[in-house]
Amino acid sequence: MLILGIESSCDETGVALVELDAHPEPQPVLPRLLSHALYSQIAMHQAYGGVVPELASRDHIRRVIPLAREVMAEAQKSLQDIDVVAYTRGPGLAGALLVGAGVACALGAALQKPVLGVHHLEGHLLSPFLSADPPEFPFVALLVSGGHTQLMRVDGVGRYELLGETIDDAAGEAFDKSAKLMGLGYPGGPALSKLAEQGDPAAFKLPRPLLHNGNLDFSFAGLKTAVMTQAKKLGDDLEARKADLAASTEAAIVDVLLKKSLTALRETGLKRLVVAGGVGANRHLREQLNAACKRQGVRVHYPELHLCTDNGAMIAMAAAMRLQSGSGGQAQALHHYGFDIRPRWPLAELG
Repeated sequence: MLILGIESSCDETGVALVELDAHPEPQPVLPRLLSHALYSQIAMHQAYGGVVPELASRDHIRRVIPLAREVMAEAQKSLQDIDVVAYTRGPGLAGALLVGAGVACALGAALQKPVLGVHHLEGHLLSPFLSADPPEFPFVALLVSGGHTQLMRVDGVGRYELLGETIDDAAGEAFDKSAKLMGLGYPGGPALSKLAEQGDPAAFKLPRPLLHNGNLDFSFAGLKTAVMTQAKKLGDDLEARKADLAASTEAAIVDVLLKKSLTALRETGLKRLVVAGGVGANRHLREQLNAACKRQGVRVHYPELHLCTDNGAMIAMAAAMRLQSGSGGQAQALHHYGFDIRPRWPLAELG
C-alpha cells in the first residue's frame, strides 16, 4: 500500500511517499519511507520578521504539485500506484491547511482513492518511527515546536494522554521572541542557538518558570519578559554580551524541558522518551537529555535531524500507522472528498 502525504500547515511545503505492507508476516513491520521533498519559505518571510499567512498560502499553491511530481519520480511510481492520499488537517494556519487539503482531496477524487486527514502533532509524535532507531510503545513524548510544548503518555497509535502543556508561550516561541529582542532576525531559534555556542550559559540568572510548581505544565512568557528586561539593562553593552544572553536564555529553556521530562518519566514509570518537533533538533537539548537519561537507564529517541521540522514524511507515516493499527484510519479514509480543516485541534481529542 502506498500513502502519499502532504504537509502545508505553516511555512514548509512537504510531500512524501510511504509504503505500508498490508499483509506482513509473521508480525507487523513499520511503514517505509520511499521518497520525500520539502520546500521552506524562510527566505520569503525573513523580510517581514515572521510568517505572513497569506504569502504562506500562496507559496504552498506554487510548490505542492512540483514537489509531488519530484517525489513520485524519485520513487519511480506513478499516480495510479497511490492507494491513499493523506494531508495535514490541522492544527495550523487556516489558509495554508486549505491548500494541502484541497490538493489532496482533488487528487483523491481524480484517482478514485481514499483521503485521510492527519493531525499535525501526531505526525511529529510518530516521526521518530522513521529513524534508524525507532521507539517502541509505550513512551513519554516531549513535543516541542514553534507553537506547541506538551508532554504526553503514548501507549499506542491514537492512545495519547496529556500530562502537561504550556499555559502561554511555547518553547519555540520563547526561542524566537528572545532572539527578536536580541536583534537576531527570523527564524530566531536557530540563530539564538548558534550564537549561544559562543556564550556563557551562567552569565545571567534567568527564571525557570513553573519548574517547581508540582505539575508538568510549562510557561515561557515570563522568561521572554526577563530577557527583554536584561537586554534593556545592558543597553549599549548588549552587542558585546549578546552571546552570553543567548546562552543563558537557551540554558533556561533547556533546563525546564529537561526537568519536566524527567519528572514525567518518573511519575509514569516509563523508560522511553521520544522528543519531536523543531526544537527537538537543538543540540544543547539533545546533549542534556541524552546524558540525564543515560544516568537513569532511559532510552531517548529523536526524528532524523532533517525530519524535525514540518515535513510530508511525518504525515504519510502517521497515516500509514493509523491504517496499520486500525485505530480509526480505515473509517477516516474517505471517498466523498468533502473536507474540513481544524486550525485549532487539541491532540488529546484524537482517538
